Amino acid sequence: MPSLRGKTLFITGASRGIGKAIGIAAAREGANVVVAAKSSAPNPKLPGTIHDAAQEIEAAGGKALAVHCDIRDEAEIAAAVKAAAERFGGIDVLVNNASAIFLAGTVATPMKRYDLMHQVNARGTFACSQACIPLLEKSANPHILNLSPPLSLNPRWFAPHVAYTMAKYGMSLCVLGMAEELREQGIAVNALWPRTVIATAALNLLGGEETARHGRTPEIVADAAVAILKRESRSCTGNFFIDEDVLREEGVAGFARYAVEPGQELMPDLFLD
Repeated sequence: MPSLRGKTLFITGASRGIGKAIGIAAAREGANVVVAAKSSAPNPKLPGTIHDAAQEIEAAGGKALAVHCDIRDEAEIAAAVKAAAERFGGIDVLVNNASAIFLAGTVATPMKRYDLMHQVNARGTFACSQACIPLLEKSANPHILNLSPPLSLNPRWFAPHVAYTMAKYGMSLCVLGMAEELREQGIAVNALWPRTVIATAALNLLGGEETARHGRTPEIVADAAVAILKRESRSCTGNFFIDEDVLREEGVAGFARYAVEPGQELMPDLFLD
């Protein structure tokens, strides 16, 4: 199995939550991590900056590069990718983690929120992939991993928040199309989604701390992500992985250590029947 030692991961939205957790888990494997996110200055509403994340990644044993990057802006993406290549010599892995969420029905969704979700989720994922592919083509084991759900046309996942579902499924459609498009180049394109809710800032829209008590920590998604990224890219592409299933394949027998509050009943995440 390939190693992540010395490999370079470009992770969007890595200043906090799942993105940062993936960066730290990869750092423990000896990886280089590009922390690409907008949070370059402290925000009282959202703790953590790209610089804080970079420090934690280096403390975990990796090398880090903090880059301010708004993935709605192609010029900022290009500059971040260039900085990554100059610092580490290339990019081996792109993790499309950055995401915007607003859970409301059609009439209650302001177009400003609609635009933000589509610019960040679907368009941002496409734009970052487009910018990184020329460098990924030069890697020995290149991966693109999108933090997005398995595709389903069950109306229950559209009716309550059609705008968010459309934007999030846009990321998943990138997996479906790019996996086949990039198969001959040997670039793996996969999706990863959690079985349960994960204790991140996004949970403020799903009940906050009370919901978090029934969830798991970002580390379960991070450990699953690292396991995927260590697999052979040519034989592992086009998959819509669930974190639990990946870890079971790796021989993990129990998940209690990932619980926010052990013993609490777990709440399933969205998009899983």
